[in-house]
Amino acid sequence: MKKLLTALFITILAISLPAHAENYPSRSDYLWVTVPDHNDWNYTTGEQARVEIQLYRYGIPLDNVDVEYELGNDLMGTDKTGKVTLKNGRAIINIGTMKTPGFRDCRLKATVDGDTYKHHVKVGFSPEKIEPYTAMPDDFNKFWNDNLAELAKVPLDYTITPVPRFTTSQFNAYLVKLTISPKRRAIYGYLFIPANATPGSCPVVLCPPGAGIKTIKDPLRHRYYPENGVIRFETEIHGLNPEMSDEIFSEISNAFNASENGYLTNNLDNRDNYYMKWVYLAGVRAIDMLTSLPEWDHRNVIVQGGSQGGALSIITAALDSRVTACVANYPALADMAGFKANRADGYPHFSKIPGMDTPERLKNMAYFDVVNFARILQCPTLMTWGYNDNTCPPTTSWAVYNVISAPKEALITPINEHWASDRTERRHLDWILNHLK
Repeated sequence: MKKLLTALFITILAISLPAHAENYPSRSDYLWVTVPDHNDWNYTTGEQARVEIQLYRYGIPLDNVDVEYELGNDLMGTDKTGKVTLKNGRAIINIGTMKTPGFRDCRLKATVDGDTYKHHVKVGFSPEKIEPYTAMPDDFNKFWNDNLAELAKVPLDYTITPVPRFTTSQFNAYLVKLTISPKRRAIYGYLFIPANATPGSCPVVLCPPGAGIKTIKDPLRHRYYPENGVIRFETEIHGLNPEMSDEIFSEISNAFNASENGYLTNNLDNRDNYYMKWVYLAGVRAIDMLTSLPEWDHRNVIVQGGSQGGALSIITAALDSRVTACVANYPALADMAGFKANRADGYPHFSKIPGMDTPERLKNMAYFDVVNFARILQCPTLMTWGYNDNTCPPTTSWAVYNVISAPKEALITPINEHWASDRTERRHLDWILNHLK
């Protein structure tokens, strides 16, 4: 393993049942602190793991409060329960160990004055030895090379329209509609080009989206990319103009999806008709567009995204040799059949979707699983993920990271759930700028 960067944030705020599912909610009276006895939250298989838990109200340690706990493997059911009583706000829980590489989850619950507060903490056991369940099909490369050849037959066709409300003195903003299939299927995105860009002067960064059918939220959130001389393309994947209202997006999503993000199961019975096939190819077509811009520096092509966007970043980098660097946060769509090995599976968690556990669908999943694209990745890659993530669990992120043979770095922020801090996201740009050719 190349350099492993570990960022530890020990303090975590309590979550009450009605609260938004995030482990740093604002204006909470309660504060959980969880401190594993290994400060990197990693243990070797067979080693016992202990965690000190602390609970505060108004910054004052709670005394003689009972904390119930459940123990189980990552995203798996409970195999042990217990209760400890806080003394001066503290107690120790023995999480136990694992015989095989993986993660244990300690789920906490305390009731104070009739209100219940929850938290959890995961620790890893020899996670650098986690291997994916998913195997690569013998014709994996042929399948994707054939599809790339079909994509190449589709003429590059896009429109680019100025968006004055997102334009500043430092960069120009545009709405792009990009055709990706012979049937005129398209994707949209916001393109940001530095105002002082000259021909051949700028690296390009493709940013595919997280899961869902929704508009592109806050397109200016990563404005520091064009402000630092980098062209950035923020995309959607469903062919829906992001200028539409949230209400219309919601109506379309409700009409299209039988369940949340149901497009991820659409036509999985047939690998050639699976919804995500053209989504994956759209990343390559987006690179076609970006490298056609006169401002591109003819050297640097970067992909960067989180969750579904992290998956699509790795996939695009694997499919397109023009990509020179990849940044992926907690990638989704990873080791999706992992549930067959009785362990955590990657988002969208097909194990929880009725009818997905069939031989044909399991076979087709492998052609679209991120671990198989990670196996053929060639460019330098930075991955970031948190251990407390239940959406894209650490078991699957490690499974992806461990099979990458290209130069790689990991920024692990154990306490994080399914999010990255603004500082972490800014470090992504720092890493990109340090890897320009």
